[in-house]
Amino acid sequence: MKPRYLPRGAVVASLKPMYWFTLHHRLPTTASRRILDFTGASQPLPSGSVVERLTLGGRPAERITVGATERPRAVLYLHGGGYTVGSLTTHRSLAAFLARESGAVVFALDYRLAPEHPYPAAVDDAVAAFMDIVRAHGFAPDQIAISGDSAGGGLAVATTRRLIDDHGVTPGALALLSPWTDPSDEHVTKSRDLVVNQAWGRKNAAAYRGQADPKTPGYAPMYASMSGLPPMLVHVGTSELLLPQIRRFVETARAGGVDVEYREFPELWHSGHTQAGMVREAADAVHAVGVFIRAHLDSAYAASAARAGQSGAPTDGEAIPAPRRRRRATSASAPNPTA
Repeated sequence: MKPRYLPRGAVVASLKPMYWFTLHHRLPTTASRRILDFTGASQPLPSGSVVERLTLGGRPAERITVGATERPRAVLYLHGGGYTVGSLTTHRSLAAFLARESGAVVFALDYRLAPEHPYPAAVDDAVAAFMDIVRAHGFAPDQIAISGDSAGGGLAVATTRRLIDDHGVTPGALALLSPWTDPSDEHVTKSRDLVVNQAWGRKNAAAYRGQADPKTPGYAPMYASMSGLPPMLVHVGTSELLLPQIRRFVETARAGGVDVEYREFPELWHSGHTQAGMVREAADAVHAVGVFIRAHLDSAYAASAARAGQSGAPTDGEAIPAPRRRRRATSASAPNPTA
């Protein structure tokens, strides 16, 4: 069935008051969480989505597939929300569209949030979840991409750094959507964009930081070593408050030897990929993320198969069965890369 997208302008007009109210620094965090969960539950899922609840590293999680996975690909998805809000519910739609476009099993993690659980709780949870995917679900580290939006994007980098340094394993790829890699950034000049604002960001940064130094690499991966990080995709909207910070992060990553595919989208907003089920431009951006993940995970798998003396990666006709089905949920052009 051909998807029915809403006019971009109409979606933006509806999102503006919702985000301006829900992400206000004076609104209690618990209230923001409830509102975002309510609105997130109405986001459509692609037809054929299968959502299975499970536990990863001791935390609630969801395993999401759309059809059979043709090759051993997995994604650990870390939701955004300033480390204080966001949930499996708010990002289930995006995770499902990412599963469809990447042909991967997407594991979405409900990591602990601040202020109840400051740094390093979120990193601890994400690392434990990744290792659980390896040990309990049969994926090699380089068959797993880590992806996240906003705070989840920064968390993806911090998690990867910890995995390399403490566990000696490297994910196959990183896919970062509007990543927040320097929460205590003092150089932000724009007061707000469609979604986030400085006052709310400062409140969340303080809540998540706890007793950590603002430049602690695990808290602010902008200041982490980039050595050994896997290929990285970074998406950002040109109207975003975080645009200068994200450009700086990309420069830092490239200077550290990371292979970075970077794209700026004039028609998208902060974490705009979350509206992939409603807005064509967001759907196109998620498709690009899926293409990136497919390419890098399949390349890693083919290399591993060659090293093991096998004939290579399976053909598209050799499907790996999707996970057992517990609950079915069905829903009713990107710009050129910039240097």
